Amino acid sequence: MNTTLPAARARALTKIYGTGDSRVVALDDVSVDFHSGRFTAIMGPSGSGKSTLMHCVAGLDEPTGGQVWLGDAELSGMADAALTTLRRDRVGFVFQAFNLLPTLTAWENITLPLDLAGRRPDSALADAIVAAVGLGERLHHRPSQLSGGQQQRVACARALITRPDVVFADEPTGALDSRSSADLLGLLRRCVDEFGQTVVMVTHEPAAAAYADRVLFLADGRVVDELSAPTADGVLDRMKSLERVVL
Repeated sequence: MNTTLPAARARALTKIYGTGDSRVVALDDVSVDFHSGRFTAIMGPSGSGKSTLMHCVAGLDEPTGGQVWLGDAELSGMADAALTTLRRDRVGFVFQAFNLLPTLTAWENITLPLDLAGRRPDSALADAIVAAVGLGERLHHRPSQLSGGQQQRVACARALITRPDVVFADEPTGALDSRSSADLLGLLRRCVDEFGQTVVMVTHEPAAAAYADRVLFLADGRVVDELSAPTADGVLDRMKSLERVVL
């Protein structure tokens, strides 16, 4: 990949659901860059388009108009098979639901993307990721034998094991208690600082957004504000002002 390009970018992105009276504009002419080795949080009031933006940029949803690139690969018009391969090899995903396979051990869940691609894990990277997620003694346990926080750390390790261009995290702390949330967010922060990973996270929690390098704020399907070096209080103030405008 050309490292001078953003890890992901969108230009004039629109997403419209429905027609006539039921027509909803979820994204309205959004252009944004997600730079390599940076942690970006996306926030906004309910229905602002933040998850839709992530899903379109990650290749999980097809926009109505505009263009999306992952590195130098343009997603527009890409065949389904090629898009599936690109997502598997170049993108990592962490969702609120852990999406672990119950019959596999933690280690087997972590290495599943590589198994599907017929690749072996890089042993040095795998060791570093296992150490980072703190699951060395739990690798042979199945998801039912792990806490919610441990399951989410397995999901995070699975997202990192392919050394993806971008990790997309959609409300990754939504099902976790405060301690487990802090552990996971600290892990994502370390992945950016120590592994040079690119992370894009949708969240509604100001404390979670404060782990990022910058926060993008959406309202009514548009990017309306941006905050660098965010603090929880600073994010909360911006969110309150946005919600007043929306109301």
